[in-house]
Amino acid sequence: MGKIAIVPGSFDPVTLGHLDIIKRAAVIFDELHVVVLNNSSKKPLFDVEERMELLRKVTEDIANVQVSSFQGLLVDYAAEVNADAVVRGLRAVSDFEYEMQITSMNRVLSERLETVFMMTNNQYSFLSSSIVKEVAKYGGDISELVPVQVKEALVRKFQ
Repeated sequence: MGKIAIVPGSFDPVTLGHLDIIKRAAVIFDELHVVVLNNSSKKPLFDVEERMELLRKVTEDIANVQVSSFQGLLVDYAAEVNADAVVRGLRAVSDFEYEMQITSMNRVLSERLETVFMMTNNQYSFLSSSIVKEVAKYGGDISELVPVQVKEALVRKFQ
């Protein structure tokens, strides 16, 4: 049995920064679950099904990626799929502080589950889904920020 990892996130929408982390993690792990979180504290632009569909489209050429969603504790999902690790992308020191808290709690809940931090490619270090949505809302060019399928979906949302 190979190593299984989870890349969790809201992916509202998926950006080239997300895709960079997913592609790099897919090389390291035998099976990669890209999991859309349904965060009740956020008001998403895309519903969970739309986010999953966009993720499926942009990862269809990566054979070991599976896209799904969950509500609840990440450690419970990890146990369901027998995951060994969670992969998290880091853009800045502020990301690390937040991720360290989440990782520490996950460690309390499951000693078996490791967390792997990947530094985002420098060209995406400023990039967030929130920024992308804001630029797209006002008709700015997001071609260098998201896959073409996501750009098209954003254009449709804001028409």
